Amino acid sequence: QIQLVESGGGLVQPGGSLRLSCAASGSIFMINAAGWYRQAPGKARDLVAIVTDDGSLNYADSVKGRFTISWDNAKNTWHLQMNSLKPEDTAVYYCSANLVIDGSHYAYDYWGQGTQVTVSS
Repeated sequence: QIQLVESGGGLVQPGGSLRLSCAASGSIFMINAAGWYRQAPGKARDLVAIVTDDGSLNYADSVKGRFTISWDNAKNTWHLQMNSLKPEDTAVYYCSANLVIDGSHYAYDYWGQGTQVTVSS
């Protein structure tokens, strides 16, 4: 059984920083891509940042220059460093992975349970 567990959310003042972490566990053969999404109240879940196994990075325009995704593939963990946070960054942040489990030929998307990030003074 595959599990993705996030940590690091919380309350921070505007201009502050937070670091989110995601740890994937279970019978993982390989991870093709690891990323972060967020969902604000009443809005759709949107991509924040994603990294693929070939090292490609993609960020939402709204976070470019402020957020950095990093991936420790050997440990099946990835992080989202969030700097210069703004109130509009407030959302539930979900980590996600496209991965292949042991014994399978197919890749599927898996999600964490979400962690709340609130940016407010």
